[in-house]
Amino acid sequence: MVITSAEFVKGIKGTDKILYDGKLQVAFVGRSNVGKSSLINSLVNRKNLARSSSQPGKTIRLDFFLINNTLYFVDLPGYGFAKFSQGKHEDIRKMMLWYLEYSEVKRRKVVLIIDAVVGLTEFDQQMIEVLKKHAIEFIIAVNKVDKLKAGEREQQLKNIQEECKGISVIPYSAKTKEGKGSLLKEIFM
Repeated sequence: MVITSAEFVKGIKGTDKILYDGKLQVAFVGRSNVGKSSLINSLVNRKNLARSSSQPGKTIRLDFFLINNTLYFVDLPGYGFAKFSQGKHEDIRKMMLWYLEYSEVKRRKVVLIIDAVVGLTEFDQQMIEVLKKHAIEFIIAVNKVDKLKAGEREQQLKNIQEECKGISVIPYSAKTKEGKGSLLKEIFM
């Protein structure tokens, strides 16, 4: 599948008619600083469609991008170590869980992004449990594989695949675009 058009539509923090317009929503989730925005930008061949920053925690709402006029990529806030007050962390957590568990979006798929250097974290494992519990179809993209030496990369991918049996795990690099074709194929299946 080729992406021919991508445009920012809107950012939301709660219920909105965009959630229920019938288009497939592909939500990108992962811990802060995992490279969600960079991964989205690499998929659509644009540098600044999704906001990316060297400072974690820039996404504080659900950002909707219309792809090929047929589906949405949804950039969710990162979970984990962004520098927010405890109250702000809780607000973001509730917004993410509301979207994933209670928003009643009918057509949805999730791309869970794992940092290849860090590996599977406790937060990632909790997200996997949420997705499984609510029977949400998801794919794991292991981003930043370009930062690992061959032996480290092989071991890290093996560890992640062992812990995520039965889930599609795709090695990815937003920098080199390795894995782009495989991820797009999974998204558009």
